[in-house]
Amino acid sequence: MGYLEILRARHATRLLVGTLVGRLPNATAAIAIVLFVRAEGGTYSLAGALAAVYGVANAVGQPVLGRLVDLYGQPRVQLPAAVLSGLAMGVFAFAGAGALPVAYAAVAAAGLFTPPLEGGLRALWPSVLRKEGQVHTAYAMDAIAQEVMFTVGPLLVTLCVSLWSAQAALLVLNAVGVLGALSVVVSPPSRAWRSAPREAHWLGALRSPGLLVLLAAFLCVGMALGSITVAAVSYADEHGGDAVYGWLMAALGLGALAGGSVYGARQWAGEPARRLTVLVALLAVCYLPLMLTPGPVGMVLLTVVAGVFLAPAIACAFVLVDRHAPRGTVTEAFSWLVTTFTVGASVGTGLTGPVVEAGGTVWGFAVPWMAGGASLLVLVATGRVLAAPVPSAVIAAGSENDPNRAVEPRFSSGDRA
Repeated sequence: MGYLEILRARHATRLLVGTLVGRLPNATAAIAIVLFVRAEGGTYSLAGALAAVYGVANAVGQPVLGRLVDLYGQPRVQLPAAVLSGLAMGVFAFAGAGALPVAYAAVAAAGLFTPPLEGGLRALWPSVLRKEGQVHTAYAMDAIAQEVMFTVGPLLVTLCVSLWSAQAALLVLNAVGVLGALSVVVSPPSRAWRSAPREAHWLGALRSPGLLVLLAAFLCVGMALGSITVAAVSYADEHGGDAVYGWLMAALGLGALAGGSVYGARQWAGEPARRLTVLVALLAVCYLPLMLTPGPVGMVLLTVVAGVFLAPAIACAFVLVDRHAPRGTVTEAFSWLVTTFTVGASVGTGLTGPVVEAGGTVWGFAVPWMAGGASLLVLVATGRVLAAPVPSAVIAAGSENDPNRAVEPRFSSGDRA
């Protein structure tokens, strides 16, 4: 099976596991902050505000740190960032939610310095796996692992809280995250990796039209996912409470896990740009039946179906990001995709609340369908941009350790960034 072949490759398992462990603080930050603030006697409004500050700071920091990784290498950026993020969350855990300026500054710093391990791993895959087909399978496996992490992460938080305390959960998970980042950056592939030479340009990866198309499309996909989390709360309130909500979220992750497993188990022919359009179309179609809002059992099944094409779409997008990222910006480009998806989820969450209050649960579930349709329209309208061949460039032998082959446009400046 393709997954076993990848995991048997030298360093592959270590990089995958280390990256997942290193990303635990990010995956669990929102729920850990909320539980800690509530344990301290703070309000839900304060908990939500602090979690939002973390999310915004994280969205800002990921592409910035990604660019620094491309410029200076992974160990010199990833590990210091992980340590600073962990220390900042430690300050928050010890200072508590009562000292508001300290609390806001600490969670902002923790989000800002969250290391871009996700983009870093995707930049490493081509140097660890020598065949293009294996890299594509690794992208799918990465998307699957992401679903597992975001399912297991909250469970780990609640386990730590039940065994110790909310404060201990913050401290333990962030300490474990630093160890995960350390495991990655001391590995030979991470230490040896160097980004391709790049020309100085203030836009960095954003000067690629193909990447801008992907970001616009996945902003909408993120909106769809964020809107489902809010609409599902409304549905659960009417059909059994928190237990039903937990099942719906688990079902969404299960669908993505199943879809990603099937997608990554085989090689797909044809252009990835066309394949992504088909996958997003199927994603949008599968969101539509959620508006039926049947009983809990039927709704769980529909939610499984709604998640099936999410991981395949993300994995296919990784391939296109790698293709369209200007040379020397691969980590930054992947970090931009993560940031855009996260921002889209936040927008979807904020948008769906008023929709549910005005029109009820059914209209709340209309938002993911419309957001998925908007993503499809972006891809259809800009199909030529994504499908356009990337021009080749002459690369000096031994000048790069970044197998990314997407070439940057030429600019008048001859300076190297």
